[in-house]
Parts: sequence; C-alpha cells; structure tokens
Amino acid sequence: MARVKAGAAANPAPPTVQRVRLRFAKRGRLRFLSHRDVARSFERAVRRAGIPVSHSHGFSPHPRLSWVGAAPTGAASEAEYVEMGLTREVDPALVCEAMDRALPEGLDVLEAVVAEPPALAERIDAGRWRLEVRGLPRAEVERAVATLLARDSVVVTRVTPSGRKEIDVRAALAGLTVEPQVSDDGTGTAAGVAGSGEAGTDCAILTAVVRQTTPTVRPDDVLGALSVVADLTPPVPVTATRLAQGLLDDGGDLVDPLGAVPATRGRPTGT
Repeated sequence: MARVKAGAAANPAPPTVQRVRLRFAKRGRLRFLSHRDVARSFERAVRRAGIPVSHSHGFSPHPRLSWVGAAPTGAASEAEYVEMGLTREVDPALVCEAMDRALPEGLDVLEAVVAEPPALAERIDAGRWRLEVRGLPRAEVERAVATLLARDSVVVTRVTPSGRKEIDVRAALAGLTVEPQVSDDGTGTAAGVAGSGEAGTDCAILTAVVRQTTPTVRPDDVLGALSVVADLTPPVPVTATRLAQGLLDDGGDLVDPLGAVPATRGRPTGT
C-alpha cells in the first residue's frame, strides 16, 4: 500500500477559483432550525444541486461554506448570508436557482452574486429586526420603548452554557421604534392587530436596529431590556423576523452587503 509522504495532504481537493455569496430567508416553521441544522441542509442541497463546491483538504473534507451573523433559533429572517467556494466559474443566477430548488421550503435562496473584497463579515455591522408584540396595550409598549431609549445603559443577564453574561442592550441599539398601525383602508389607526384584520387584539410592531456587539444582542435581549426598564412582559411569545443586515450608515440605514464596492472606500454602496 502506498504511503502518504510527510507533509502531503490526503486526498487533495481542487482549488477554489470563484466565490459566490448568497442571501437566503428562513421562514415559517423552519425558523426553529438551529444554525447547525441550516448548515447541514445547505451541505445536502449542494450535493443534490450538483454545485461544484470546493472542499477543505485532509482526511475529512468539508464543503467550503462560510457563514456570518446567523439568526438565533426561533427567529425568522429575510437576510441570512453564506459564501461558498467553487472549483469552477458558474453564473450566480444558476447557483441561486439550483440551491433554491434543492433546499426545503422555508429555506429560500433570494439572491446570489460573485464575491468581491472586502470580506462578507466586514460588510455587516448591524441588523434590522421586526418584533410583533401581542397581548399588550399599544400605549404601554410605546411608554416602555420611550423609557428604554431615555437610558444611557440597560444591562440584561443572559444564561449561556459557559455561565451568566451581562449585556448592555441600550449601547447596541441604534434605533427602536413602534410602527404605526394602519386601518384596513390605509387611512387611520386600527384597534386590532396591524395587518391581520383581527379586531380587538392588541399588537405593537417594533422595529429595532441593533449594532453587532460581543456577545451579540438578540431580539429576546431587547425584550429583556424592556422588561427591566418598564416591567413589560408580553403574555404570548413575540414573533421576531430579521429584515436586513449590513453596514450602518450615518442616516441609520443598512447598506446592502451584496452591493458593489467603491474603489475609494472599500465598502459597499447602495441600499
């Protein structure tokens, strides 16, 4: 049996010649998938779709898939990102279509582009979240939000496998607003759930823009901060959906991480 020479890689894989970045959504019941489950789903989809993905070297090669800013388990998202290395050049539109077909419904690939510098992680420093708070009077939610924003610091405690961690939620919040409720005819404020047509049910829609910090501030941390400052405790679980990720500009908007890169700044442009 032939021996592997010292320092030589076992089963050397073809080199990466192209990188493609994908934006995908995590919807419906699949919002309860963990990041590990999502990663495994993508690895299986790559094989089913026949994508020429490059692999790591060594005795246990893995597809070269790079993730950034994965949404927490239980949260839906319209803005998840992954970068894959390919062994040959492929039209990103074909990769997008093939991966969308191969993934289960609820993991939906929305866009794909050829990756260019800077790295994907350098294109994201904040995210925008939509939080549906049901079962509480809207005025109570608005007072809690105003109280939180008036503070310079609001610390919550998160229990992790490595112990308790204190997180300053207020320092990470770039914005927190209560969206207006619109009536069925679009002309006034509705008494029921915004956009649902259910009369008599209180619902407040919050939009939170959260900077990336270490540890990352999650939607449940924002709710924890509202509980700390105003004892706000929704009687039913809050539905959280990440709407966007990107670089936070001076106007409070998020720059599309799949956008073009101006030569003078090395940062994405567009919205």
